[in-house]
Order: sequence, then C-alpha cells, then structure tokens
Amino acid sequence: MIDADGHRYLDVLGEFTAGIFGHSDPLIGETVSDALSKGVSNGAPGAAEIELSQIMTERFPAVEKIRFCNTGTEANLYALTLAKSFTGRQKVMVFEGAYHGGVFVFATGGSPMNVPFDWIVARYNDIEVTRKLLAENAGELAAVIIEPMMSNGGCIAADVDFMQMLRDECSSCGALLVFDEVVTSRMGAEGLQGRLNIHPDLTTFGKYIGAGFSFGAFGGRADVLELMNPNNPDALPHAGTYNNNVFTMQTGVVAMRDIFTRSRADKLYEDGERLRDRLNSLCAKASNRVQFTGLGSTMNIHFCGGKIKNPNDLRGENSVLKKLFHLHMLDKGIYAARRGQINLSLPMQQEHFDTIASGVGSFLQRYAYHVREAA
Repeated sequence: MIDADGHRYLDVLGEFTAGIFGHSDPLIGETVSDALSKGVSNGAPGAAEIELSQIMTERFPAVEKIRFCNTGTEANLYALTLAKSFTGRQKVMVFEGAYHGGVFVFATGGSPMNVPFDWIVARYNDIEVTRKLLAENAGELAAVIIEPMMSNGGCIAADVDFMQMLRDECSSCGALLVFDEVVTSRMGAEGLQGRLNIHPDLTTFGKYIGAGFSFGAFGGRADVLELMNPNNPDALPHAGTYNNNVFTMQTGVVAMRDIFTRSRADKLYEDGERLRDRLNSLCAKASNRVQFTGLGSTMNIHFCGGKIKNPNDLRGENSVLKKLFHLHMLDKGIYAARRGQINLSLPMQQEHFDTIASGVGSFLQRYAYHVREAA
C-alpha cells in the first residue's frame, strides 16, 4: 500500500480478514469486468448464484442449504431470527467480549445499538459456568451463537472440549448451535467446523468470500432453511435488492472455485501457524508478558502472560503498548491493525513473513524494558 504522502507499506491488516485475495488479483479483475459488460442488476436469480451455493454447500460440512445476503451482521441477524422461529423460543446465548456485527457487540457489557433480543451472556471457554446457564434456560433457549475463534475479541480460540459441550447440550435441549464463521471459514478447506469436526445447526459467512464486494450468507440444516422456502405459502420472507449482487456472486464463484481452493486454504492456514510459532519464539526470548494468540492466518499480539482463554484474561493488559506496537510497525513499513491484529493474505510469500517477523523482532528489542514491565 502507498499512503497519501508516498510511504509504502506491507498490508497485514487485510481489511480485517476481508482482504484475503490482496488488492488486485487479475482473475477477480477480469470477472468484475465480465460482470459489468453483461449488466449489473437483473432483479432475478442468476447462474452464478446457483453455482456459488453449490460450492458453499459442498465445501462446508454442516451447510445443506444456504441463502445469500449483504454482510456478516445481516447473516447473523437472519440466522438468529430463523432459530427463534424454528424453535418457537426467545432466548439467545452469546459470550462476553463477542462481536457478531455492528448490532451484536458484547464487549464491555454490550452496546445500546444491539438488537434487543433476550440475551444470555456466558463466559467463553468456561465449560461449567456455561453448562449451568444452559441447564437453567434449556426450555427457553432458541440458539447459542459463537465464533470458534473470537476475532475482534483478541484472536482467542475456543477449546475443542468447550465446543463439543455446546454441541451436546444444544442437541439435548433442542436449541440451535450457530457458528459465526465470518472470519474462521478461512481456517482451512472446510473452515473451523471441518477442522474441529463439530457441526453446527447454522453457519454464517461474510467478509472475504465476496472477493472485495460486500457479502454475507447463512446456511445449515435443510429443515431449518425450509422455513424460508418461497414455494411454501407461509414461508418466512427474505427480501433484499442486493442479496444476489451480480458482482458478489460472480467474484465469489471465482474466488472459492479457482483461487481459494481447498488446498490453498490449507496452505494459508499452515503458513499462519508457522509464522505465529516464529513470532512467539521471539516473544519468549523477550519476556513472559508478551504473546501472539490466534489460529492460522489471523493472529493478535497481547502484552500479558499466561493462558488466554477469554477476554477477561486481557483485562490487565497494557493497551498503550498496543498503540506503540502499531506505530512501530508503521515505521517499519508494515500496516497492521491498531489493536495488534495481523491477517495474512494469499499473495504473501516467505519474504513477507520475514518482513513481519523482522518488524516484531525490532519492536521487542527496542522496547524490551517496557515489554518486560507490561503489567
């Protein structure tokens, strides 16, 4: 990237994971031009919409049927509303520090902009507390929504045992388990649901799949999605002028079929795992109060020690150091998120990983005293 003053940067912000294809993939560019030449709006389903739905249902194990919308926020809103309609219940479980879109913000006690559902707020990765809340609300619970790895919450991965407990308890009480894979669907060929081998009832998608255009989708069990089948006289409505946006559908097909293939998705995940291990080796040499969390191609620096299992473990973190880290990386020509997040993209090669490691290493060396005294 080049800023208004002519400074050059390696983009590791990656549009907060949406920019997985880089800035100017030639195949995506050709697809956009082709879509433009054929007409950008037709007010009806198109061939690309059908093909993208087939790609998505074949790729993600728990998705039997799928519907498209415009953003991840919208996908989560539809999924939770669908769960309430399917179960006839009203309560929805979410987790402290979670972010599921602009109207689903659960950091620092929630947001006045949140959708006014009947929320139950549990603690991420806390099996006993969450199981108790599930038991107390079993007959009234419509859904549990969770990111298999919190993204905005600090790149905190869910434990397998915790996720399996949610699956078992939801199956037992009749609530729907919703995986927000807006970010984590990039974590390998089948997203984290495939990597964990735990299948939710509904899955939501967004960000990168539209290859730079606004994208959202929600899918899952056929019997749940059947509530929106327009062939049924009492079908739930799903209106939206841009639900099947011509650019999104056509670039989505090319992105998922030809570029972000199953093998390429696995490679990007492995590249990220190796890089995070490398960065954590640098951290370990500098201090026991700095570490990178995350999975695959998405990671976040934290200035605290010990195991980070949920956002509560970050309460004593020195936030000023994150700002310093952000500015230092800019000074080294690396454009990361201000919150310390780094997201890899497909065009990156080993030289770019070396640049990231060099930037992190120079920060740890230059500010060694402050990092050691981070608490």
